Amino acid sequence: MFDSHTLPEQTAATVIDYEFPLNERTRTLLRLEDLYDKLAYFVSRDHPLEHHTALVTLFEIIEVASRADLKSDLLQELERQKHSLEALRSNPQISVDALDAVLRDIDHAAGSLYNLTGKIGQDVRDNEWLMSIRQRSNIPGGVCEFDLPTYHYWQHRPIEERRADLNQWMAPFLPLRDSLTIVLRILRDSGKSSQRIAAQGVFQQMLAGRAVQLVRVRVAREFPCVPEVSANRYMLNIRFTQQVPGSDRPKVYEADIPFDLTFCNL
Repeated sequence: MFDSHTLPEQTAATVIDYEFPLNERTRTLLRLEDLYDKLAYFVSRDHPLEHHTALVTLFEIIEVASRADLKSDLLQELERQKHSLEALRSNPQISVDALDAVLRDIDHAAGSLYNLTGKIGQDVRDNEWLMSIRQRSNIPGGVCEFDLPTYHYWQHRPIEERRADLNQWMAPFLPLRDSLTIVLRILRDSGKSSQRIAAQGVFQQMLAGRAVQLVRVRVAREFPCVPEVSANRYMLNIRFTQQVPGSDRPKVYEADIPFDLTFCNL
């Protein structure tokens, strides 16, 4: 058992990070971040089935990014963060070069996002061939070669030609990716980690109306359990649960669990 103030030395190989968004906008940004990571991975691969997965992931991005206010939300947040960072310029503890680099990233991302016209990814939406694949991909087994022979042909084209097409189709979505990446990076960096103990697998903390957009929990891999988080303006509850063999319902892991807790808010 660990003392509450002495968590062992941790690396990415020995811990698991969990993130729990506490509002809808943060949920949307995290979902999109996950989809963009998958898209980049499968586009970089070579097999036709991997490129099919990339295309299906692109369709998922279209679905999640269809929120009408997502673009304006990100532009407003980037502008707000720019003003906040500019105010730090006179702080002697702030590296001016690092600050200028972040501000350039914000300006570039905001400019690219602002220049997008119409709905995000409208070019893909207007491509009847891609939309026919999207429609068929919602049907189990709906993209068999006899359903979409032209798509079957595309999957047999040279790898680099398929990848070039995928890069062309995903290009209109990159300004959105760059903007949300900056916002999520600033959000994550806003929090300060503290070491806590979940006594008998349960942890509670009063928030007293504190604004929190993202809760981050870091747990050593050696513990065979996962955190479940519920929160409102006044209270944070974390239960560490484990799946019991032979049961379809998880139960509380009844041991003291040291973990790192971070509250993030823009």
